[in-house]
Amino acid sequence: MSLPKEKLLRAYRQMKTIREFEERTHAEIMNGQIAGFTHLYTGQEANAVGVCENLSNEDTIISTHRGHGHVIAKGADVIPMMKELFGSSEGLCKGKGGSMHVADIEKGILGANGIVAGGPPISVGAALAQKIRKNNRVAISFSGDGSVNQGTCFEAMNLAVVLKVPAVFVIENNYYSEHTNIEYAVGCDDLKARTESFGFPVFVADGADFFSVYEAAGKAIDHARSGSGPAGVFAETGRFHGHFVGDPQHYRADGELDDLRENSCCLKNFRASMAKSGELSQEELDAIDAEVMALIEQSVTEAKGAPRPLPEQVTEDVYINYGAA
Repeated sequence: MSLPKEKLLRAYRQMKTIREFEERTHAEIMNGQIAGFTHLYTGQEANAVGVCENLSNEDTIISTHRGHGHVIAKGADVIPMMKELFGSSEGLCKGKGGSMHVADIEKGILGANGIVAGGPPISVGAALAQKIRKNNRVAISFSGDGSVNQGTCFEAMNLAVVLKVPAVFVIENNYYSEHTNIEYAVGCDDLKARTESFGFPVFVADGADFFSVYEAAGKAIDHARSGSGPAGVFAETGRFHGHFVGDPQHYRADGELDDLRENSCCLKNFRASMAKSGELSQEELDAIDAEVMALIEQSVTEAKGAPRPLPEQVTEDVYINYGAA
């Protein structure tokens, strides 16, 4: 697949930003600077970026509890993102959302979600609103392999077909529902086929390959945007960290993580693809690495110095009127 140079640079920058944001978040949690429960997306960056590079600000996404990557890929600013994780009143949600509830409505980010399979029903609501308003927008929900075993996900997929709304269900199969392998937790051997049985097309992607995800997501989004009803994307991927920060991952096989980092890294795959095609030089990619590292360092420095919410701000923003679109 051939893409314009600017799009290639942006895709790599987005994946690298997510990777370094997550790795630094992990470090700051482990040294006690960030409080609360956090679930990292490291290793799955190609999925978020491959999907979101097909979207505009007006399209909407809803994420999972592992949402930092989706939110950054959709265009959230990194500095207020980091401030949010540090609990600052200058954060994206004024320090009240934290890791699992980051949102940015202006950029179509309806939020990360702490409830497994809480996102798909919300995305169907957003898609129905978009259909009624005839605005040619689509609504994306990201779900893990554990999420798609939930009844709310089944109901959302069925209702999306019944209402013929522009919803796209992105399934990221990282093989673990918290700590339980898919071979035990899923009662069928083909999640793609099970999803297709609801009555919409599902496009398969290699979750470690940006280009594969970008192409599959593009087909699904084109289908939904055309008025043909919902579509799906199914990507097999791998998370490099545990279910939560601090999870020792004793349920992993010996050598499994080393193999993932060595052979299923979307950044390595992207660099290898560019080296083969010659579309981007290693120097150009190295320059992006340096820019990203500087940005992440700046975000942490600013987050550490940013103010925390005051007690009198606790009841602010409980009810919000977004007005008519």
